[in-house]
Amino acid sequence: MIPQSFVQELLSRVDIVDIIERYVPLKKSGANYFACCPFHGEKSASFSVSPTKQFYHCFGCGVHGSAIGFLMEYSGLGFVEAVKELAGQVGLQVPDDGRHTPAPTDDSERLREAMEMAARHYREQLKHAPNAIDYLKRRGLSGKVAARFGLGYARDEWQALQRVFSDYQSRTLADAGLVIDNDQGRRYDRFRDRIMFPIHDRRGRIIAFGGRVLDKGEPKYLNSPETPLFEKGRELYGLFLAQKAIRETGFVVVVEGYMDVVALAQYGIENAVATLGTATTPQHIQTLLRQTDRIVFCFDGDAAGRRAAWRALENSLETLRDDATLAFLFLPAEHDPDTFVRAEGAEAFTRAAGSAMSLANFLLRELSERHDLSTAEGRAALVHEGRALVTKVAAPLLQLQLVKAIAEAGELTQSEVESAYGLRSANRSAGRSGRPDKQPGPFAARPAQAPRPRSSGRRKPPSAIGTLLRLVMHHPAWAARLPVDLVPATSDEGRALIAIIDMLSLGEPIPAGGLGALIERFRDTPHADTLARVAGEMADEEFDDSVIEILFDDTLRKLHGDAINTEIATLMQKDREQGLGTEERHRLAELLHEKRNLSGAAKL
Repeated sequence: MIPQSFVQELLSRVDIVDIIERYVPLKKSGANYFACCPFHGEKSASFSVSPTKQFYHCFGCGVHGSAIGFLMEYSGLGFVEAVKELAGQVGLQVPDDGRHTPAPTDDSERLREAMEMAARHYREQLKHAPNAIDYLKRRGLSGKVAARFGLGYARDEWQALQRVFSDYQSRTLADAGLVIDNDQGRRYDRFRDRIMFPIHDRRGRIIAFGGRVLDKGEPKYLNSPETPLFEKGRELYGLFLAQKAIRETGFVVVVEGYMDVVALAQYGIENAVATLGTATTPQHIQTLLRQTDRIVFCFDGDAAGRRAAWRALENSLETLRDDATLAFLFLPAEHDPDTFVRAEGAEAFTRAAGSAMSLANFLLRELSERHDLSTAEGRAALVHEGRALVTKVAAPLLQLQLVKAIAEAGELTQSEVESAYGLRSANRSAGRSGRPDKQPGPFAARPAQAPRPRSSGRRKPPSAIGTLLRLVMHHPAWAARLPVDLVPATSDEGRALIAIIDMLSLGEPIPAGGLGALIERFRDTPHADTLARVAGEMADEEFDDSVIEILFDDTLRKLHGDAINTEIATLMQKDREQGLGTEERHRLAELLHEKRNLSGAAKL
């Protein structure tokens, strides 16, 4: 476990602007820096980086965090990996506090080293395999594209990797999925006589391979098994190389095979990825929605392609957002993406992707084709089948649109379908849109030149506790001025504020790395989500230091007054119902006097 003191020291030494600018071009505007968000497709700059708060926030998709959080989100790193990456950039050695003994990282390093050695071997073998080179040429691939994707060739031999690894019997080779041990204890190479496609993680490291037969044979594609490095339900082939093109084009194309990705790239379409021998999973959708707001699934137009598309639709419903689009492109029955782009060209493919069928239209088309809508029974069956789908949709406005469409197809009213589905009425709030509302806070002013965030309504002003929490997050030292017994633990914001007070009372130093460092201090605690949410709301707020001291005192006075009023009301009710004892009457008199003094101070 990495000591919290080291994390705080690290964040105090780095500048989040310098870190992010290595990956995203930033432009200064007012006090902050802005760019188009690297986590979703957009044309206006809504991604803000604050050098004073050491915090980034996107007003479009809502992502935010510290320099560590950015590396985790952008590069797909775990917390420890991100800390080590950041520490390496500033020349710090990451310590261990000794309270936790992690699983040895040597195993992962050995696996990655084995994968790199195998990849180099496969690339070298391709140079000396005329049959494999001829196959790639027949598929229209140039040497440049083959090199870009690191294509190689596994020779048609049982133990070709024995030339590469001095210890062919090493457990590492089996753990990496490069070899297989049969029931008789004989070991042999997993991949033989196949074109080899390295599979990369988000950092570009090889974590697995896919092998394709040269001509006929089964299985057509053979993937590495799942290993400590590779979980096929989470990874996408080609994503590492496609990220820049996805951001530039504003959408991603999801195809079914490695060769489709490579063939599209050959024709200049570099924003394509492929699943790895599995149906599209919710994790795939979530990964892609961090990259762009538009996903186009491209399937063959035959029955198998439609079944695959339907599985993708079903698995995407719980990850949908109202500001994102999922679409389905069905190619002519005689084509797959590879043959289509070779026959029709890149422009035709791009046009087809641009006019792909929306998820809602695809869902309604499929349901309508499965049932006879000329009969009451058929219409009822359509509405019945739609329930399991529509109730899973996470995007509330899209869900509402689907309910209306299904009601129309089933010749029912919207309220009748909502009742049958157990949904709220049509006057439901659209506030669950999946994007946080962003308006300037009650004590903040947005710089006139800063981009305005997309918003579905005005943000509710924070409560007294919410205001104090925001002020303390801006000035953590002020937490020492708050009496902990005055802060009610009846809300998430109150409990988070108490946690900051406790942090200082235990003698911990104040986080010196701005708002980002404070967020990192409470990562993996019950208060992490609350503090991250409030920090996101503060991202567009500029604090006027000439008035926030007054605001702090006024808010604290209000909180004190609320506590006094609550206690007075409790005592007076008891007096009416059963009378007060001598000590209670004395306490009531003290409270009334304290209330008068507090009111007088407020008027000064």
